Amino acid sequence: MGTKTILVIDDNEIILKMLEGVLNKVGYHTELAHNGREGIEMVKNKSFDLIITDVMMPYASGFEVISKLREHLEQRSVPIIVISSITQEDSAIDSFNLGADEYIRKPIMMRELLIKIKKLLARES
Repeated sequence: MGTKTILVIDDNEIILKMLEGVLNKVGYHTELAHNGREGIEMVKNKSFDLIITDVMMPYASGFEVISKLREHLEQRSVPIIVISSITQEDSAIDSFNLGADEYIRKPIMMRELLIKIKKLLARES
């Protein structure tokens, strides 16, 4: 079945490195994008098994990333997990309305994130 590849999109270098370390340690291959625009470009050129995106980023927000991703036919079914420090319920609702599969508030609880990733990837198999 091969290693699952996860794209992580966040403008915070510490969060990128933390997620990369944890995800690689449990056996996923990760690719990193430092802002929304970079993430959108990466999705145009490569397919991913799952995408984790922040909401508040320069160049393209997480909301824009979700919208663009869902426009690309071959990427439509890819699970998306949104991570955000925004606590308003509207942010989560907006994410789901655009096509996100899960929403996690920062600070990220790694065990919760890993469970959600496993569940979403199992659904795709």
